[in-house]
Amino acid sequence: MLAAGVLALTVLTPPAQAETWRLGTWKTAQTMQPYAYADFLGKDVQVEVRPFTNPADQKAALLAGSLDMTGTTLALAIQAAERGEPVVLVASLCAKCSALVVGRNSGIDKPEQLRGKRIAYVPGTMHEVLLRELLQRCGLDARRDVRLLRVDFFDMNAALSRGDVDAYLSGEPLPTQAVRRGLGRVLAHPYFDDSIGPINSGLLVRRELIEKDPERVRRMVEAHKKTTEALRAAPERWLEAAARLTGLERPLLEAALPNMELTWDMDARFLRQLAALGARMKALGLIAREPDYGRLVDASFVDALRTEADASPHDGPAR
Repeated sequence: MLAAGVLALTVLTPPAQAETWRLGTWKTAQTMQPYAYADFLGKDVQVEVRPFTNPADQKAALLAGSLDMTGTTLALAIQAAERGEPVVLVASLCAKCSALVVGRNSGIDKPEQLRGKRIAYVPGTMHEVLLRELLQRCGLDARRDVRLLRVDFFDMNAALSRGDVDAYLSGEPLPTQAVRRGLGRVLAHPYFDDSIGPINSGLLVRRELIEKDPERVRRMVEAHKKTTEALRAAPERWLEAAARLTGLERPLLEAALPNMELTWDMDARFLRQLAALGARMKALGLIAREPDYGRLVDASFVDALRTEADASPHDGPAR
């Protein structure tokens, strides 16, 4: 049963000596887990969640010491690792959530027809990687055959409505919103199971925190796992909490639900897809070289939790 606090999204005032976790995430249905961690913690922990709209800002706050853990796109995590920044991926956050949207009356019925079109995107995101991968698979050169325009996520539907762009690749619930408002059509969910797959975002900490306080990291990852599984086990309550958090209408979130997945684990498949993502980013010219995945990823925390779950199948919500 999902605790009431997940629905209220509140944190009780803790004792004076309580440990404080400073967490960063997006205020979206698919990345809302940190807002509900308190339901699975004692009064010895206070959770402070800071919402962001840009993954680069999240990472910058983490490196500056303003956050203990933050969500980020996996593409940005790979870019940070390639630059030698001291960040470590300790859990996954969400999967899927992306879609290529075209204008309702654009006459574009397949990705190959994007030639000569204006496509909105946000640089440095998973959406950019998926967009460039899609174009390449369709035989289109991102520099010569289409015009890529940088547009903020929350301006994409307006740009599509005005005719400023012909298409965009973005995250939920914007694609579903475009369909429901009659602005556009979803042309593709470009997940490419033969390479990148549906992986999307994860949770980063500073390497220093793992070295100095691995128990804190373990507890944060454990809270993330428990929250994720509780929300997945009760999708109706997940959407109710998400609607309250985001201010979006419940029917919109229900329509977007098939394209959203909450995650926590980093199993062998995830690690293969992460490496495939890095390889594709290098091939697409987004990074100069692939990072050391052994340093970027510390799967020991999720591995331990997975082992505990296997040993105690009746402890907590079923996966």
